[in-house]
Amino acid sequence: MKLITLAGPPSSGKTSVLLRIIEALSEAGKRTGVVKFDCMATFDDRLYQEKGIPVLVGLSGNLCPDHYFVTNIASCLEWGSSIGADMLITESAGLCNRCSPYIRQVQSVCVIDHLSGLNTPAKIGPMLKLADTVILTKGDIVSQAEREVFRYRVRKANPKAEIIPMNGLTGQGKERARDVFLTAPEVESLDGSKLRFSMPAAVCSYCLGETRIGEDAQMGNVRKLWTPAEEGEAGG
Repeated sequence: MKLITLAGPPSSGKTSVLLRIIEALSEAGKRTGVVKFDCMATFDDRLYQEKGIPVLVGLSGNLCPDHYFVTNIASCLEWGSSIGADMLITESAGLCNRCSPYIRQVQSVCVIDHLSGLNTPAKIGPMLKLADTVILTKGDIVSQAEREVFRYRVRKANPKAEIIPMNGLTGQGKERARDVFLTAPEVESLDGSKLRFSMPAAVCSYCLGETRIGEDAQMGNVRKLWTPAEEGEAGG
């Protein structure tokens, strides 16, 4: 079975794009399953169900959705096998621009949209920089000049990725994206696999349920933006 990890900022069009790509995969005779990761709630599973696409939902609740992803992805792969899927696609919660838990030797796709701003590619971390493929959406809403500048900045952030313009509403570009998905390597097991990049350190008192504000309540991995001592050093 092939495994695809798809990530992107909120409202970038991930679900719309994915529905179109799965449509093209179905035309190629491939059975696809989807695992939708989110935090508190999601309604995207209804869109997949309406299309007859098997879908599994994972809600992380008060846990980091990417940490939640890593601790569940192996069992998700087993679920994909149990439904006889030729391809399993995971869709992220689309929250953190710094990280998305891409896995080595597993096809990774980042979806970003032109409306997010020309400086957006520089603001996104490994989610964009380590992706195998970058899908650009909502290009029909901006000018040709803006599309070219945006593409240039995506290329600057990730020189190696294949860039695919796609329209999630009309499906334009879905065949090219489908062909990329079809080249993904087969994955039998994720035991022993490694992430492409370490996720953010997040072990502090607030991770463990602390609600008080103040240094007396802060323990563990804490980083300060500014302290009075630094001001004194700068003044001296």
